[in-house]
Amino acid sequence: MSTRTPTPRGVAPESPHTRRTPREAASASRARKPGGPLRAVRRNLVVIAGICTLAYMILPNAVVMIFSFNKPNGRFNYEWQRFSTDAWTDPCGVADMCGSLSLSLQIAGWATLGATVLGTMIAFALVRYRFRARGAVNSLIFLPMAMPEVVMAASLMTLFLNMGVQFGFWTILIAHIMFCLSFVVTAVKARVMSMDPRLEQAAQDLYAGPVQTFLRVTLPIAAPGIAAGALLAFALSFDDFIITNFNAGSTVTFPMYVWGSAQRGTPVQINVIGTAMFVVAVLVVLAAMLLGRRRKRQQGG
Repeated sequence: MSTRTPTPRGVAPESPHTRRTPREAASASRARKPGGPLRAVRRNLVVIAGICTLAYMILPNAVVMIFSFNKPNGRFNYEWQRFSTDAWTDPCGVADMCGSLSLSLQIAGWATLGATVLGTMIAFALVRYRFRARGAVNSLIFLPMAMPEVVMAASLMTLFLNMGVQFGFWTILIAHIMFCLSFVVTAVKARVMSMDPRLEQAAQDLYAGPVQTFLRVTLPIAAPGIAAGALLAFALSFDDFIITNFNAGSTVTFPMYVWGSAQRGTPVQINVIGTAMFVVAVLVVLAAMLLGRRRKRQQGG
């Protein structure tokens, strides 16, 4: 005579075919446990950390954007007074500010062009060719990135003084190309090292010449690294103050103008320029992301 455990009222008897293993029963019991807030935080810890980091990075830009609509009573734009769009309607209302901004944009543009061309050639030479002192050159490229800016600025100023060069636009441009070069080489070199040489060999097997292979195969593959290096060089050149201040002479760039105006009284137009550049940078990044997704869809289709 067999004995069975009585089934509680309202619960269907468990069939021998649907019996669960101890591991399945344990996982089912964990799934039935109510998930508290601590468990939710643990599950989304990486996402929460990313959001907090992003908020920490964007907070100064948000403050600059808010105070671009401020109308201070005095010269300093450090306390909120009342909402106004006067600075946006007249961004060049402060004397010499737009002139310094135009000068910084010109220097950044030319420095980006020079550093990108030279850096791309150096990156290809370091990756594709073997020559004497290649290891030394590879190490020296990283010196401007590791060296404090004040040391490099003083060294360049000493060099220009000994050569009798007049300080101004050209000394700033040479200095910016020199310290932007390392960042371009690093970005392009990483991209070139990840390239598959068999793609270029396949193009040569299809009777493509060296120039045609470079323009249609090598350059499109290396283009993301070159673009990243160029954008980084532009941002570093436009933003630089220490090296520029040592080698500018009487020339005033936009960072030098901001530093000087902070001692006399910060105009609201500086916040307007900063907000506009931040918005442009975000739009460029979004456009690059959308373009990349569109290419992936076309390749997948």
